[in-house]
Amino acid sequence: MKAQLIKIIQTALTDLIQQEKLPELDLPEIQIERTKDKLHGDFACNIAMMLAKPAKINPRQIATLLVDAMKDFDFINKIDIAGPGFINFFLSAESAQQIVKDILASGDTFGRSQVGKGKRVQVEFVSANPTGPLHVGHGRGAAYGSVVSSLLMAAGFDVHREYYVNDAGRQMDILATSVWLRYLDACGEQFTFPSNAYKGNYVLDIAATLKADKGELFRHPASEIFAGVALDEPQGGDKELHIDGLTNKAKALLGETRYRQLFDLGLNSILADIRADLADFGTNYDEWFSERSLMESSVVDQTIETLKNSKALYEKDGAWWFRSTDYGDAKDRVVVRDNGQTTYFASDIAYHLNKFNRGFDTVIDIWGSDHHGYVPRVKASLQAMNQDSDRLKVLLVQFAVLYRGSEKVAMSTRSGDFVTLRELREEVGKDAARFFYVLRGADQHMDFDLELAKTQSTDNPVYYVQYAYARVCSVFRQLAERNLAWEQAQGEMHLSRLVEEHEQALLTALARYPEVIESSALNHTPHILAHYLMDLSRDFHTYYNAHHFIIDDLELSQARLTLVSAVKQVIYNGLTVIGVSTPETM
Repeated sequence: MKAQLIKIIQTALTDLIQQEKLPELDLPEIQIERTKDKLHGDFACNIAMMLAKPAKINPRQIATLLVDAMKDFDFINKIDIAGPGFINFFLSAESAQQIVKDILASGDTFGRSQVGKGKRVQVEFVSANPTGPLHVGHGRGAAYGSVVSSLLMAAGFDVHREYYVNDAGRQMDILATSVWLRYLDACGEQFTFPSNAYKGNYVLDIAATLKADKGELFRHPASEIFAGVALDEPQGGDKELHIDGLTNKAKALLGETRYRQLFDLGLNSILADIRADLADFGTNYDEWFSERSLMESSVVDQTIETLKNSKALYEKDGAWWFRSTDYGDAKDRVVVRDNGQTTYFASDIAYHLNKFNRGFDTVIDIWGSDHHGYVPRVKASLQAMNQDSDRLKVLLVQFAVLYRGSEKVAMSTRSGDFVTLRELREEVGKDAARFFYVLRGADQHMDFDLELAKTQSTDNPVYYVQYAYARVCSVFRQLAERNLAWEQAQGEMHLSRLVEEHEQALLTALARYPEVIESSALNHTPHILAHYLMDLSRDFHTYYNAHHFIIDDLELSQARLTLVSAVKQVIYNGLTVIGVSTPETM
């Protein structure tokens, strides 16, 4: 409906300019909003006030010209001018009823739009280092990223969902070293496990696999391994130098082939676990992009050369630094260390240049809020390579804290130092986890109440919405049990019988759905959709408790059955976008 009204106003403005009743001017984006008070109509537009200054005409005069220029339309009862020049549209009862027909005719595609048609968008999200299982913080990013992707697809965008696999660099070397040391421990070697190594039980599992497959082929004496290595922090040394020294020993003693086998075993084991975890959570990707592929194809080195040639890098103390302060960053950043190794930042620069070179109109990165300081330096690197940094949108996701009622959840005993996404899913279920994660704006802190997420009550938001869907299904089961049938054509014919306040509220709510989808997609705000579904469900539950649907008045009965069928369809469509199921019984 908004689109139709915008088109009507655009046509009227064009006619007025051609008739020289309005001067030639650049027309702003026309904004149509639903009114909060029905006394002011159904929709309002402020275009007259927006044009007043550039046209040098009183806004009420412009509003009057517009109203006079608008042709008669069957779906508009009246157009009023209010206040300084607001144009208020009062829609006909038939237009409100038409939404039910539109919903049932469109079915699963109702609410989708073409606003993004022809535009390619890449959404990269989660992208956790494959050094351990996903935790509840990753879960919020997974839910947010996948729903943002679904919303963009519903709005007509060509969406490419991507996971950036950090399968190169120091942290992966530390993982490989951790697995090797646990393997040596299983072989009977005696030593103190490094304080800065990965300690989770999953490391023990990977080490056990290595021992089962390779026997003692990878075994070396602990005395040889630790000889000459800097002391660990608990012994008064440096934990970073200690673990790096052990990594160097692993590479030297195992040799390139065996070290690569060790490295790949750790990487592939954890990456397979992450893939399965995300798939079970309803989060899937079009591509898993390897950082290692950038390095092995020399893309990182080529990107560094490009930056050197553009004078964006300088050498200092044997390292190469990016002049990020020239672009507003707090300080310059190292891209090549003094030992010749490239940094994570260097890989990220190359990766983002690769994204831009793949032809996406918009690149969306979804990061944890602790990465907020990383945004300006990445944008700066793009500017240094003459790229349009505005094509990069970085959406930050705040942390989630788990509670059982009022009590904060202690750390997981099974995982060692965090609650895994798998543990959360097993406890509350995929549906509750996904819905709860998107209930608040991603930039807002959220408290996740485990007990509430498991309750089957109207206090539980996801249960409340799913129960509305199930209740509609129960109405049609009752209909079948009485050997009666819903006649859609007859119901649509008698929609004018829907005059009760609760019915009018539902009609208005249903008409909002396409607007909610488009707004949520363009603004990357899944919580708007989640709250819309809660509001629609509330309107339905109120209607369900106040009225009967299977009644002797066949015309009214069929009209009501048609209305609740539309409610069912919209709830289904909305929950599908969020990735939540629609059970028919609860």
